[in-house]
Amino acid sequence: MNSELCRRLGIEFPLFAFSHCRDVVAAVSRAGGMGVFGAVKYTPDELRRELAWIDAHCDGKPYGVDLIVPNAMAGKGMALDDDALAAMLPEPQRAFVERLLAQGGLPAADLDQDRRAALRAARNMSEAGAAEMLEVAFSFPIRLIANALGAPPAAMIEMARARGVPVAALVGAREHALAQIAAGVDILVAAGAEAGGHCGEVPTMVLVPEVVEVAGDVPVLAAGGIVTGRQMAAAMAMGAAGAWCGSVWLTTAEAEPPEPIKRKLLAAGSRDTVRARSRTGKPSRQLRSAWTDAWEGPDAPPPLPMPLQSLLTEPALARVEKLAAAGHPGAERLATYWVGQGVGLMRAAGSAAAVVQEFKTDFLAAYERLSRLLEE
Repeated sequence: MNSELCRRLGIEFPLFAFSHCRDVVAAVSRAGGMGVFGAVKYTPDELRRELAWIDAHCDGKPYGVDLIVPNAMAGKGMALDDDALAAMLPEPQRAFVERLLAQGGLPAADLDQDRRAALRAARNMSEAGAAEMLEVAFSFPIRLIANALGAPPAAMIEMARARGVPVAALVGAREHALAQIAAGVDILVAAGAEAGGHCGEVPTMVLVPEVVEVAGDVPVLAAGGIVTGRQMAAAMAMGAAGAWCGSVWLTTAEAEPPEPIKRKLLAAGSRDTVRARSRTGKPSRQLRSAWTDAWEGPDAPPPLPMPLQSLLTEPALARVEKLAAAGHPGAERLATYWVGQGVGLMRAAGSAAAVVQEFKTDFLAAYERLSRLLEE
């Protein structure tokens, strides 16, 4: 594509694939887009292994890394060890999670032990933890570093500048974009309320032109509910330089969700998602299930602030996911997954490379459709 952003990053097509799955990242980069690896749940050694694999399997094509270093979270700026973090989980919330598992026929014992194993993600959200991850990320030839939930830490921008790597940041409102530009971000990802995972309240169709209006020379990627090339074309008609997509990769052959969850995603409609604080402590969109319904019920305790809510829930949901993969009916009812409202358009399972090709074909068809309207 004749695009300044494509030339800058060395990609053929400005389709960015955010994924926790290394196979998806490498496949999308090989197909001409850019895979961006979501790294928050890994230890530095694990991240090194994952990036080494991506580097060996992307055929020299560009790829990036995404971290989450929120501007506001419980314990930010405090030197909290594992014991201190675990002790911050109140008993009512612990008991509620155990009760949900038990009601679904799942074992509820030893969750605290599992939580200790999951503490790495909480540490990665601190500036000190992120610094370790950045050292690893920048030891590889990444072409993009991205941060979610606020302005990137100064260390990220400084390290990226020294290596000539653009810094991207997700925004959910016009004022967020202004703050990110002031912080020195190179690429803005305007993530509308339709997005899976953490998202704001402004829909993509409104947010993208609002952000483009204030972005100036900073390129804007559209995100939130985009799972087709024609949606990407619509976003670029509003001034976006490309699309940042996460949900569309979840049902691909390479993606990490187990088959029962993939089937739930393929069967879901656009109204089968909820935006709630019950998974991470910040609003995030996920597939509706018995788990999400319970957290919206009258007897549910209030969600904890980030990262405590994740520490509370993620080990339990990992247990749910593992048992759902084995066909446990109670686990399948509880199983949820971060996904955007574009899930209603995700109707077939194929390879990640095939999704990139479908985006290109659909984008071109939309362009030609609009061009014919202007023909004399």
